[in-house]
Amino acid sequence: MREFKTERRLKKIEKTIRARQFSLRVVMENIHDPHNVSAIFRSCDAVGVPKISLLYTVESFPKISRVSSSSANKWVEYEKFNDTERCFDSLRKEGFKIYAAMLDEEAKSIYEIDWTQKCAVVVGNEHRGVSQKAAYLADELIYIPMRGMIQSLNVSVATAVILYEAQRQRANVGMYGKSELTEEEIEMLIDEWSSR
Repeated sequence: MREFKTERRLKKIEKTIRARQFSLRVVMENIHDPHNVSAIFRSCDAVGVPKISLLYTVESFPKISRVSSSSANKWVEYEKFNDTERCFDSLRKEGFKIYAAMLDEEAKSIYEIDWTQKCAVVVGNEHRGVSQKAAYLADELIYIPMRGMIQSLNVSVATAVILYEAQRQRANVGMYGKSELTEEEIEMLIDEWSSR
């Protein structure tokens, strides 16, 4: 029975690693509510985002708890930045196009964006939204179309909506069926994840 569980776990690990979208990143800017932080980690894991950039220039860096994030942070890596330019420069060196989510006349609907390219989504603080600096430095601004009286969503919900549109587009062109990693990189990650 134990061997069966181990084999099943290894298959799940391999399947998950092969579906990871290393060309998709989330940047959390100054998000202070730990429940929102955890929910974003879970959404990232669910759609295959392997890494989150934590950009904290005002708020303190959040404590990432495996309990509150349902262990999602066990499977989603993160890096910390306390400077917007350094964060964005790092992303651009890796080839990411940066989209900041905010209501603005210049913003494009998330449904107009080609999410199959290498892209990073910046989501902002619960009260202040994305900072003016991040908005200015981003390549483009994006928004989620809404039909109601209230023109905002909880940040973790908004992140999930954006990520699921990205997943839809990527799935339609087969990006989840072909790994972005080499077989050697996959084997290395399987070994690493198996010991977690």
